[in-house]
Amino acid sequence: MKIYTRSGDDGSTGLFGGGRLPKNDVRVAAYGAVDELNAQLGVCRAAGQAAAIEAVLGRLQHEMFSLGAELASPGGAPAAAFQLADADVTRLEQEIDAFEQGLPPLKAFVLPGGSPAGAALHVARAVCRRAERDMVALAQTAPIRPEVLRYLNRVGDLLFVLARSANAASGQGDVPWEKER
Repeated sequence: MKIYTRSGDDGSTGLFGGGRLPKNDVRVAAYGAVDELNAQLGVCRAAGQAAAIEAVLGRLQHEMFSLGAELASPGGAPAAAFQLADADVTRLEQEIDAFEQGLPPLKAFVLPGGSPAGAALHVARAVCRRAERDMVALAQTAPIRPEVLRYLNRVGDLLFVLARSANAASGQGDVPWEKER
């Protein structure tokens, strides 16, 4: 199989299950942002995470692939076999609660940064929020399952908590925002 097909040279891309769209279509933007998030999760893993965080990130990468496939499958194409569900949202909430238990309470906004592992997770959180915005834009023009919107919202929350956890584990802690500087 060749990497280049030349079929996208006209500015279009193929969808899972057939059909083509312009590369600047809102659907392509949504699953492209999920793909970018998946790549950033790989960067997070390469930054050297604690085993518990590494396990979560590995699973999230597989789930991002499933989410991207669903978004690239308008009309319920074959993606139904790997759709995320409310049980996945519940699992994310449980993980957020578990990681948050070992952290000091937040008393101020925190700046993205800290350790290299924590900073990479903050970037992943920001990319996740953009993917979420792109999915909301798609939902204004096409049916998107509400479970998917809830899922990606929780992933952003989890990535924030994981960044705090990585920073705490490094001994650097959070970088508080200072209003008056």
